[in-house]
Amino acid sequence: MSQSKQSTAAVIARFLKQRGVQRVYALCGGHIMPIWMQLDAEGIRIIDVRDERAAVHMAHADAELSGGLGVALVTAGPGVTNAMTGMANAHVARAPVLVLSGVPPRLQENRGALQDIVHTDLVRSLTRYARTVREPELVLQELDEAVSRAQGQGGEPGPVYLDFPVDTLRSEVPVAVQLPEHFAPKPTPMMTPDAASVEAAVELLWSAKRPLFISGRGARGAGPVLDRLLSRLQAAYLDTGESRGLVSDDHPSVVAAMRGAVMSQADVIVTVGRRLDFQLAYGSPAVFGQAQFLRIADCTAELRDNRRGAVELLATPAVALDCMLTAAGQREPATEPGWAASLRDQHLERSERLVTSMRNAPAGSDGLMHPNRLLAALREALPSDAVVIADGGDFLSFARVGLPAPTYLDPGSLGCIGIGTPFGIAASLVYPERTVVVATGDGAFGFNAMELDTAVRHQSPVLVVVANNGSWAIEVRDQQETHGKVVGTRLQFADHAAMARAFGMHAERVENTEELPAAIQRALANRPALLDVLVTPEAVSSDAKSGLAWVPDLQPLAAWDEAERRWRQGEHSAS
Repeated sequence: MSQSKQSTAAVIARFLKQRGVQRVYALCGGHIMPIWMQLDAEGIRIIDVRDERAAVHMAHADAELSGGLGVALVTAGPGVTNAMTGMANAHVARAPVLVLSGVPPRLQENRGALQDIVHTDLVRSLTRYARTVREPELVLQELDEAVSRAQGQGGEPGPVYLDFPVDTLRSEVPVAVQLPEHFAPKPTPMMTPDAASVEAAVELLWSAKRPLFISGRGARGAGPVLDRLLSRLQAAYLDTGESRGLVSDDHPSVVAAMRGAVMSQADVIVTVGRRLDFQLAYGSPAVFGQAQFLRIADCTAELRDNRRGAVELLATPAVALDCMLTAAGQREPATEPGWAASLRDQHLERSERLVTSMRNAPAGSDGLMHPNRLLAALREALPSDAVVIADGGDFLSFARVGLPAPTYLDPGSLGCIGIGTPFGIAASLVYPERTVVVATGDGAFGFNAMELDTAVRHQSPVLVVVANNGSWAIEVRDQQETHGKVVGTRLQFADHAAMARAFGMHAERVENTEELPAAIQRALANRPALLDVLVTPEAVSSDAKSGLAWVPDLQPLAAWDEAERRWRQGEHSAS
């Protein structure tokens, strides 16, 4: 059925086109077909997927890597409920994603129509904005507001949701209300910090003996000025998964391998667009001792969670850091000579030991390779500008430490395993000229394994590497044992390469380390590709031993809990 160029669906497509959206990740359905057809008419590429959860994951990765808006289009009812896991992950990650859907025609509302469910009630807690748009006259106003909310204009960025009755999508939007200001892209506002707060920040930081900077999501775009500030202060620096690659690993301030030591030694902690969540021990004095905090962010969620700063700058991080450098002028910092340099030397030594140990990691008693042997081979094969997506349970713990990359994504704070293949597909579409590798455990891979079909159909140049240990990271009680002995569940060593080949993908199964280098090179030359690499289930990461996916070189959760308890009772303080 042909549609008017002034229909709601046509206006939605035109809006997205003018806002710079190049791809929409979608799974078709009757309630959204008017939008689908108009997206195609506008020349917006539709990446049709096998599950709505994957569509939102792809939109999430697209937004993170492109710096723009990620868009997912899902149908009503189960289409929306399937998408909710992806929406929850984007919500926790604060990723600007617009999810669009449809509902039955207005005359059928609340009458038992097919897939008739109130989506907005379901998704409201997972989004920054959730509305059903019933009037064509309001479509542009609602789209503009939703995208502004998604991009954090006036609050925390994150996913937003809009749906439309099918008859609304086919109805015309009066030309008179199609105002050009609603279509026009909106620049990201630059927030300037208060001058008095800048002076206070300079006084705190230039008086510090052992300053430590920790960056997060909100620091993206602040890399050059952060680089200059670190050099000026001779400060120490830690990135996180949210900001990997913001500062080059070659910078003398980078001390990632000494994370636990530097967090306990620093006397001033500067968070730049980073929440103090579980990965940073919530900013607790049990880990950070008597250090003072300087918090810098452009949204309050990254400014005052868990631990307030002695000084707080609500401003665009790049602008705030530049203002601090200007205000400091030629003032000499009080940084303890050699402190960061000593940590850097230890970082380099420990990093080199890690690389050596990875290359020489012993096989298990079953003869299968250690996961670190796989990661070491990937390290040697990947170009310096590779994009790495890490996914899994225990394997993620190995990969996050052992596979560095200037551009990196993983399941994030929600622990949403299964993002690997969808994230990788989107990453390879955003950066088709770069090498994109998904390093995933076999359990995590299974969540969205069918998206290999999507990669083949859209010729997404991604390499998926599955560390296949036939295991599952859940403990169960043996019901036949009197005392309920804990035994690990076991997956089969499934032939994931055979499945990938069934989709028409280049795929190989690798069973020993001698085969790895050549197999990796063949896969890189024939993307999309998959390597199914058998690894020993006997290898256990330090995170698994502690019972938590924790950050490298930081106390395991049980030890941190004990330190926190003792600190609260006045029995202990961090040294």
